[in-house]
Amino acid sequence: MSEFSIIQQYFNRPCQETDLGIGDDAALISVPQGYQLAISTDMLVSGTHFFPDTAANHIGWKAMAVNISDMAAMGAEAKWATLSIALPEANPAWLNQFSAGLFECAEQFGVSVIGGDTTRGPLNISLQIMGIIPRDQALTRHGAQLGDEIWHSGYLGHAAQALKYLQSNQSCPANLLSALHRPQPRIQLGIALRTIAHSAIDISDGLLADLGHILEASALGAEIAWPNIAHQLKAPTEDNYAMVLSGGDDYELCFTAPPSAHEQIVAIGQTLGLPLSCIGHTCQPPGIRVLDAQQQAITLQGKGYDHFKN
Repeated sequence: MSEFSIIQQYFNRPCQETDLGIGDDAALISVPQGYQLAISTDMLVSGTHFFPDTAANHIGWKAMAVNISDMAAMGAEAKWATLSIALPEANPAWLNQFSAGLFECAEQFGVSVIGGDTTRGPLNISLQIMGIIPRDQALTRHGAQLGDEIWHSGYLGHAAQALKYLQSNQSCPANLLSALHRPQPRIQLGIALRTIAHSAIDISDGLLADLGHILEASALGAEIAWPNIAHQLKAPTEDNYAMVLSGGDDYELCFTAPPSAHEQIVAIGQTLGLPLSCIGHTCQPPGIRVLDAQQQAITLQGKGYDHFKN
């Protein structure tokens, strides 16, 4: 099977809101007047981001979902994607499952795949995502303000728990596996927060690590109330603390907003049917302190995932 037959058979789907899609040297798109183009890219490598024996449809879903999550963090509406993939072999069954998962996620969130590239090599997937956002409404990391409340969406640590089950060859609960293999980008939440939140980021490397990026960019510190997070745990062990605070692969949103927006944010969560937890506030000096119910600091060994340290 040739490179071009792979593209034609598995990745050439009708494109929406595109001037020119797959089949030429480049795709052509037009951005509506009054909007900005948001662009991001993420890479998934076999053995680093997923086990080599992971089902291909899960890999396809996740490759698309983690990129769409970056659009959610910016408050952007995801629109287009390009896919570059290195394959050890052209396996029709694998390609069929992979493309099915990829396009299932893309179609659910309104994304068109408009181009890409294929080559032979160790399994490596790089996807670029593009979206649109009204000019000057993007959520950024550097916008947090002193005294902002700190929030996160959904439940943290589930993907990390699933990974622990799989690494120890134990049977894993279905809800944890779903969190690991099929994360749900919070696009509608990001859009709803455009004119409310001061800053946002998606949680890919762990809550403490990614909140730390907001704080560093905004020259602030934070105090986190552990009791506001602990309800997510079945057992208050240090290992469970670490999974929630530093486990990563959550793809929920962490954001800051003024206290005056508290009730509005609660209402957004209710409208979307999505748990939103207020877990602390920004402060000075820099750094993150996690406090227990007695206002005593909790010390953890790790603060998140780093590809060049872990």
